[in-house]
Amino acid sequence: MATGFGLVGCGMISNFHAQAIEKIRGAKLVGCFDMVPASADRFAEKHGCTPYHDLDEMLANDDIHVINICTPSGAHMEPGVKAANAGKHVLVEKPLEITLKRCDAIINACKKNKVKLGTIMPSRFGAVNIALKEAVDSKRFGKLTIGDSYVKWWRTQEYYDSGGWRGTWKLDGGGAYMNQAIHNVDLLYWFMGDVKEVVALTDTLAHKRIEVEDAGVAALRFANGALGTIEATTCAYPGFLKKTEIHGTEGSAIVEQDDLLHWEFEKKDRKDNGIRKKFSQKAGGTGGASDPSAISFAGHQAQFTDFISVLNTNKKPLVDGEEGRKSVEIILAIYQSSWTGKKVTLPLKRDPKIPEALKLGK
Repeated sequence: MATGFGLVGCGMISNFHAQAIEKIRGAKLVGCFDMVPASADRFAEKHGCTPYHDLDEMLANDDIHVINICTPSGAHMEPGVKAANAGKHVLVEKPLEITLKRCDAIINACKKNKVKLGTIMPSRFGAVNIALKEAVDSKRFGKLTIGDSYVKWWRTQEYYDSGGWRGTWKLDGGGAYMNQAIHNVDLLYWFMGDVKEVVALTDTLAHKRIEVEDAGVAALRFANGALGTIEATTCAYPGFLKKTEIHGTEGSAIVEQDDLLHWEFEKKDRKDNGIRKKFSQKAGGTGGASDPSAISFAGHQAQFTDFISVLNTNKKPLVDGEEGRKSVEIILAIYQSSWTGKKVTLPLKRDPKIPEALKLGK
């Protein structure tokens, strides 16, 4: 029997979900729901599924086993919890939610109802990142010393003006870090381990009519003692490919988008030349550096395939709810440090409070 999917939220990213599901043998897009009925109707006609104008009605369909949450970031919790309570497995677009409290509500609902929960982080499924993770786990870097990530993208003013939720704390939950750089935040701690301390600066430098940051720099200390940085911006014209650098006492690797720029280790391995050749071919594409729609659905496809594979087992998806929560916590620590001017220690005891001065109209 095919694994049936239902999508909640029919905006831009939902099209990538639909394309990914279509490519997976044994998966079927059954239905979709949107708060705007016409959006659900258009999406259903385009992707060949049933439109629903009532979420409860879609959740009552026994042919739907997985609910994909594609609503604005700060509106993930309500449909996510409702889907879990209906006994559906839940896949949530990044970020899992925009506060730890709301993340925990989804996680706890899925645990209570014994359903699987996954957070969409397709960069983890890129072949070059998998090779890098295997090198980290094999201790090829020796003692990890420095881990850096750079997301220097460009977004026009029209991008923020095009949706009423974009650039707001209530529904976007943040700017360049929470919306754009979160994939690299996830990758960096996946490679380097948990973050222990954060010192950061953020600002709104180039865009108008938004509450959130469009530029930021953060210095990190990881739990293993290594140091790192995360730079994020949406005001670096014309937009550059994202980059991750991992360094240690016995090796270094640098990945730009899906391309390997550097791969060198003190202790050689017979696979190294093949890895360099395979991932240094300039795969092309901008990865959304200047256009949020200019991405591939391949990562989503790989992640959905992983998720389906564990639905009827005791195993966890590669990126479950707890994993998705970590990147949100790191970003909230970055915000808290920026707002207070102080070093922030993780784990956070509570969600940081957004200063009133950062809200529009104040």
